Amino acid sequence: MPSLTPTVLDTERLQLRWLDENDVAAHFAVFSDPQVTRYWSREPWTDVAQAAEAIAATLAAYADGSGLRLGIVLRASGELIGNASLHHFFEQNRRCELGYAIGSRHWGHGYAGEALRALLGHAFRELDLNRIEADVDPANLASTRVLEKLGFRKEGYMPERWIVHGRPADTVNYGLLKRYWTEQGA
Repeated sequence: MPSLTPTVLDTERLQLRWLDENDVAAHFAVFSDPQVTRYWSREPWTDVAQAAEAIAATLAAYADGSGLRLGIVLRASGELIGNASLHHFFEQNRRCELGYAIGSRHWGHGYAGEALRALLGHAFRELDLNRIEADVDPANLASTRVLEKLGFRKEGYMPERWIVHGRPADTVNYGLLKRYWTEQGA
């Protein structure tokens, strides 16, 4: 697992930063939204304690190097609108998985792509990763477009991999190699 240090990544409109206990309410607002969790394998949060537990788990992951979840903050207002994470690190193979969520009222502004571009650059440069993986429900067209614009390539299809809100859901697996990232001039 990589050695993680407090990280702040700035983009034109966003700041990605470590989460802390002050982010519980904003984090809850994102994951209590049924639109955000539509393709998530868990129900929307119904209690702010769930957000507090998630933040505590994030802090523990920072400490043990098992995950890097950064809050996505609008620079103009300071509002936390989502998060992006690198997790399930496989140090020997220099790979991990990618996750992200943006509050639904902020969809359609390109924030996910902007945030992930910064996080992926950090992952390949500072963390020296070679491969980043993501999986997405094929019905989640917005998410698949974000991944493909960033250079991820479809690598596989797994029918009924998850149970989402009580129903089987398929998954499309995506991968991004460091050389793909470098080839596109990122």
